[in-house]
Amino acid sequence: MISVQDLELRAGARLLMGGVNFRVDKGDRVGLVGRNGAGKTTLTKVLAGEGTPAGGTVARKGDIGYLPQDPRTGDLEVLARDRILAARDLDGVIRRMRRAEEDMAGDDPNRRDRAMAKYSRLEEEFIAKGGYASESEADAIASNLGLDSRILNQPLNTLSGGQRRRVELSRILYANVDTMLLDEPTNHLDAESVVWLRDYLKTYPGALIVISHDVELLDQTVNKVFHLDANRALIDVYSLGWSAYLKQREIDERRRKRERANAEKKASALMAQSDKMRAKATKTVAAQNMARRAERLLSGLEDERVQDKVAHLRFPTPKACGRVPLTAEGLSKAYGSLEIFTGVDLAIDRGTRVVVLGFNGAGKTTLLRMLAGVDSPDSGEVIAGHGLKLGYFAQEHDTLDVSRTVLENMRSEAPDLDDTAVRSVLGSFLFSGDDVHKPASVLSGGEKTRLALATLVVSAANVLLLDEPTNNLDPASREEVLGAIRNYEGAIVLVTHDDGAVEALQPDRVLLLPDGDEDLWNDSYQDLVSLA
Repeated sequence: MISVQDLELRAGARLLMGGVNFRVDKGDRVGLVGRNGAGKTTLTKVLAGEGTPAGGTVARKGDIGYLPQDPRTGDLEVLARDRILAARDLDGVIRRMRRAEEDMAGDDPNRRDRAMAKYSRLEEEFIAKGGYASESEADAIASNLGLDSRILNQPLNTLSGGQRRRVELSRILYANVDTMLLDEPTNHLDAESVVWLRDYLKTYPGALIVISHDVELLDQTVNKVFHLDANRALIDVYSLGWSAYLKQREIDERRRKRERANAEKKASALMAQSDKMRAKATKTVAAQNMARRAERLLSGLEDERVQDKVAHLRFPTPKACGRVPLTAEGLSKAYGSLEIFTGVDLAIDRGTRVVVLGFNGAGKTTLLRMLAGVDSPDSGEVIAGHGLKLGYFAQEHDTLDVSRTVLENMRSEAPDLDDTAVRSVLGSFLFSGDDVHKPASVLSGGEKTRLALATLVVSAANVLLLDEPTNNLDPASREEVLGAIRNYEGAIVLVTHDDGAVEALQPDRVLLLPDGDEDLWNDSYQDLVSLA
């Protein structure tokens, strides 16, 4: 399905990996793992044909379906259902059939007769491509991923980022391609949809490469693991399932340490003997040979795994503000005839913690965008209290200007900081050297998350609006975010599917959408988090 030879990938001048060789064949289900910034997203783009390697070759056989972390489609006016059906070229036939049906219902008999003949031809084409059974299959896949008929009948531009991503995932699964490349496929899925997707991937007969921080997904689906070692710029290939991989990786690491310790001990003894022999002119050649032998002992060793670096995160000390820095009154939002929510009231007191829950499509992201001033409500208003300073983390990283570099994004958020201070903050988020000059558009999902979080650190915000802040993060980075949430002294409004994020937040209140009901937090709501 995919064959890679002598692959070299770079991010600017930085080498991500070099001399990489592997094959992914039918039936291989590969978990692609490594810390944020190791090159997982860059690699999948190259494998999908959407990126160019710095060196080496990638050979592909068969159809490929690629789900990026941030899927973008050209025409956002198309219906969600038509976007899915386009994977089997059914959307165009169905649209022409709809137009023919309209003409058949008209008053002009000649036009009606032509439409009937046209409809008959179109229906034959539709049936030849799978027909009504195929359309039902698309609806079933979408339903299992949390997309009901109401959502499927909406244009893409009326959907949230999470809903559009589920449309793209539905499209890829429906396309029945030979190879799937899925980058964090469980993002934005509720618990029931995640379970369904795991079962689907377990029986998928083609080749699969999946990037995921969902340990259960990896444990239940993959039969190979490719570990991207950012410190060694290599890929370690394990023909094992997830649990066996974790055990084998630890065994390999202990072996590396043991071999290195033994070799260093022998090399040290040889060098000491060589130094003694150099004092005698008659033994100079023997001393040099001994030294070379010591060097060969060390050069033949595998590199010891270096502990992955993690961004150290602490949210800012909040700027002083009034007792109620942010209020929302009577917020309503609809797209056309589709009402998202209506009459939502919310008062954010200084230092309070609110979690927003609701099913996918209930308007959680829309509400945060309104509170942040990005979108306007159809009715109602958002009122800024005395001293309000907002910090907004968008799940689709909308706060980043993708046409600007990492450094430029930070400078725009912190104009009062000098270049040294800005670079210092970026360095703590693992952006150093030439990395600060990378355009935000080429960053992976995890890197964009780190950059967006870095802009919050310099914001002095006293109200944080956090929309899925732990998405796309490796476990160590996620723990840093949870710690920052736990220790922040200002107010937080949180939207998340992550049980751990809610536990770190320790909410005072909960807002339930789309009804807009508000309640004091109690543990009975915890069960709704992963389902929301």
